[in-house]
Amino acid sequence: MASNAIKQRDPTTTTTTMNNKRRSGGGSRRDKRMVMAKHGFRSLAIAVSLPLSLTLISMYLGLSLHTQQHAHHDDASRKPFWFPPSWVLHLLCPASSFLMGISAWMVWANGGFHRNPVALMLYLTQIMFTVLWDPLVFGFGTIRVGFIVCLGMFVALFGCMHVFGKVNSVAADLVKPCLAWIAFLSIVNLKLVYL
Repeated sequence: MASNAIKQRDPTTTTTTMNNKRRSGGGSRRDKRMVMAKHGFRSLAIAVSLPLSLTLISMYLGLSLHTQQHAHHDDASRKPFWFPPSWVLHLLCPASSFLMGISAWMVWANGGFHRNPVALMLYLTQIMFTVLWDPLVFGFGTIRVGFIVCLGMFVALFGCMHVFGKVNSVAADLVKPCLAWIAFLSIVNLKLVYL
């Protein structure tokens, strides 16, 4: 009898039982919410940092190729007053990638990429065009190709806005400033062709 009482009060048995209960879903709601919040924060960090880091690497490659080749079209006397300086371009492109990362995460969290693979394809296409634009325009000086890439980005973003809106309206709203930015970037790129 005494040995049974000791076995029932063994703290390692109690701890093991509680851990098994938590793993099997029998833990408290607070514990479940904390686990879900940690997973959500981790996936959000990946969703935002991956496209943002790819954009920053692309900008770095574009600038390093640009300085190696010394071929740029920054003749200030020929630029119109609305033409943005290159630092604005290099600031707003990562901001656009940041917003697209949040938007894509919202769609992923609602299962949109699983239900509609076109959404994922459009998002990845947009990332590809974003990564290609800076090295093509600033690095290699292929401005006409850069304009075509801008048009591809615009089409991919428009598709993202349409498909994301079916999953999450806030995600579609986050795409709209990116779409406006790419439309302006296309105009800037077209102006670069004729400078």
